[in-house]
Amino acid sequence: MRIGELALRTGVSERSLRYYEEQQLLISDRTPGGHRDYAEWAVDRVIHIQELFAAGLASKKISALLPCMRDVDGGPSETATPKLIELLEAERARIDKAIRDLANSRAVLDDVIDVASGANHTAPSSS
Repeated sequence: MRIGELALRTGVSERSLRYYEEQQLLISDRTPGGHRDYAEWAVDRVIHIQELFAAGLASKKISALLPCMRDVDGGPSETATPKLIELLEAERARIDKAIRDLANSRAVLDDVIDVASGANHTAPSSS
């Protein structure tokens, strides 16, 4: 499939798909006219790349992970290694910390909102 079709099917811009190729996250063949030609599995690959970016992974880490993941379901491939597990556990720990930090920030904001709301409702009216 051409780059435009892959972009439509994945919701990812053509520019992003070119970037994925530059970062060696995605590969394409070339037609005799020089156009990119992607295999059907590229759809799943792009979806996995997007999920990994959304989880906060950098392209270098994604590049290290992709060869160890099946494109169809994202599960481990036969080439998955104990090093992959270490890397994934480290990323999970990083994400868990970010979630805790965000929850703490939300709690602080909730306290400020509660205080500000209470101050507005209990302030004496000036007459």
